[in-house]
Amino acid sequence: MKRIFFNTIVGAIMGLALGLGWSSPTLAQGDPLPSWNATATKQAIVEFVGRVTKPGSPDFVAPAERIATFDNDGTLWVEQPMYVQMAFALDRVKAMAPLHPEWAHTEPYQAVLEGDIKALARFDEHDLVQLIMVTHAGMTTGEFSKIVTDWLATARHPRFKRPYTELVYQPMLELLSYLRANGFKTFIVSGGGVEFMRPWTEKVYGVPPEQVIGSSIKTKFQMRDGSPTLFRLPEVNFIDDKAGKPIGINEAIGRRPIAAFGNSDGDLEMLQWTTISAGVRFAAIVHHTDAEREYAYDRQSRIGRLDVALGAAAENGWTVIDMKKDWKVIFPFETR
Repeated sequence: MKRIFFNTIVGAIMGLALGLGWSSPTLAQGDPLPSWNATATKQAIVEFVGRVTKPGSPDFVAPAERIATFDNDGTLWVEQPMYVQMAFALDRVKAMAPLHPEWAHTEPYQAVLEGDIKALARFDEHDLVQLIMVTHAGMTTGEFSKIVTDWLATARHPRFKRPYTELVYQPMLELLSYLRANGFKTFIVSGGGVEFMRPWTEKVYGVPPEQVIGSSIKTKFQMRDGSPTLFRLPEVNFIDDKAGKPIGINEAIGRRPIAAFGNSDGDLEMLQWTTISAGVRFAAIVHHTDAEREYAYDRQSRIGRLDVALGAAAENGWTVIDMKKDWKVIFPFETR
């Protein structure tokens, strides 16, 4: 979101306010969530922010404790028909294939190179881990970051024919900005690779790399030609999904969030960790209900399955964001 001079002044006022230990959502000019319809969902978000930021309120939360965590795939950007990082891995197999002629007759690489959709659909966890290890390791962290950046600059989504970084959800971009304007610190907590996300999250979401938590592979410090490097090894270090998310949050942040946003069963434990505790807390699930503008899927989907967490939402009073009903637009380019 472009800032004009007036917004700069508002930002300075907000900085002074937070330094003095108070803030108010009324400082936001106009509607802070213009891409959200005026539904109970939007009202719940605004009411929560108002309660925890109102000085003197029994629900007031100090700015240092205003932690909000967001899943990435399916919560902040599109995850169908496959996770973006998996599309990256498949393209990497094709790019690396000339150096590995044996792949033409070796699974799971053969299915990727032949575009065998049925075979790809049968891939199990071992196949997927094998693809990730081969395509994401054997290089320095700097080299991997450049490969990711270059791929995102040229890759296009098969349905929308746009860069993946344009297929982020405009309402969630507004929500991130709204929370930060009210003293929240926003973190991404994703099952995706942490070093796959860090090269671009600050530019796209306004979330700096040190506030990105994700799955990782092991790295090793090496001196190369007198230069210190971190070399990526083909070994899993940490899986930041399901029960791993609260662990990752605790290790990286050291504070329990007061707000969390997800979209699948992989986010269940993060939402539980955030909300089943004392104090005013908020959790929301993005429910993909719009097949026309994006995709519609939940309980039966192989990608981003939302089943157990959808039932838990009703039990725990979590907000369910109905994409079709609650969002005026889906993607930023719809507003241009």
